[in-house]
Amino acid sequence: MPYEPPTHTVERSLRATTGAKTVAGVDEVGRGAWAGPVTVCAAVTGLRKPPAGLTDSKLITPKRRAELAPLLEGWVTAYGLGDASPQEIDDFGMTAALRLAAVRALEALPVRPDAVILDGKHDYLGEPWTVRTVIKGDQSCVAVAAASVIAKVHRDTMMAELGVESGEYAAFAFDANVGYPSPVHRAALEALGPTPHHRLSWSYLDALPKWQHLKKVRISAEAAALESGGQLGFDF
Repeated sequence: MPYEPPTHTVERSLRATTGAKTVAGVDEVGRGAWAGPVTVCAAVTGLRKPPAGLTDSKLITPKRRAELAPLLEGWVTAYGLGDASPQEIDDFGMTAALRLAAVRALEALPVRPDAVILDGKHDYLGEPWTVRTVIKGDQSCVAVAAASVIAKVHRDTMMAELGVESGEYAAFAFDANVGYPSPVHRAALEALGPTPHHRLSWSYLDALPKWQHLKKVRISAEAAALESGGQLGFDF
């Protein structure tokens, strides 16, 4: 089905109500994965017309995402990327890891933004940033949509490279599942156990008796509510 293209409506509102001159759109990818980092992109786009077909990365085919990402990287005014590792996710919980990755992405920008449009309803960034949360912002806001595509392609590429750089990881098919739940991924975990790229506080280990002793106890109780990766299903 066709989708309405994203606009600069929220960005214009922030400029009018807060006086912000530089507004960054922020989106994340990898929250529900069993393996790999959570990745955040911060993108500054100004008010220019975006490339055709821009929308939430989940609504774009992998082929089109791969074509669109380099176009966006050249089109945006600036973008920054930040990752939080599986170990940081295990140690601090997902909300803190998201904030860590987001701050890294924002600090990678050449200019500190005056305001941030954050995809979703939860402000995991907090002070001292001026934040406007927007549900489905990756569909409705140009800067957030651009961030979603750049973040997705960056993380997918990183995970695909893990799958081919060493024969010991080939069985996990990271090039296909990019660290998310899948039957092949689960079978490899059951046979071989988690790699250094896996999150050891995720509940997938509860279903793998041979490796349950490796599970880490999370510091943060809120992480359980965010752990969609604990389901033995698909989340691509």
